[in-house]
Amino acid sequence: MNHIELGKRGEAIARRFLKDLELSVLDSNYRWKKQEIDLIACEGNELVIIEVKTRKSESYGAPENSITKSKQRNLIKAANAYIQERQLDLDVRFDVISIIHNSYETRIDHIQNAFYPTL
Repeated sequence: MNHIELGKRGEAIARRFLKDLELSVLDSNYRWKKQEIDLIACEGNELVIIEVKTRKSESYGAPENSITKSKQRNLIKAANAYIQERQLDLDVRFDVISIIHNSYETRIDHIQNAFYPTL
């Protein structure tokens, strides 16, 4: 499985995970300019912007550690565009779903409020 297929598999795993938590997934792979938001969900009156990181192992560190400040800024900009396009008036939080997925295990770590929207 190449990294693109692994990423798609991870997003499917994350979607099922969110459904089990009873979060409503509103959108996936939302694109704005060159930015992409993996999953957008709603929990109560809160819009949840979710970055999904999937790896086969932690050989190169935990998946969530690869989310740089630059990536965070890009997610914030894309989230702002999404909110404006849809004229939403909701609180927003940024979560990360970190997944280790291989033939031996599937481990999910849901990090709520992983970072805050400061540009």
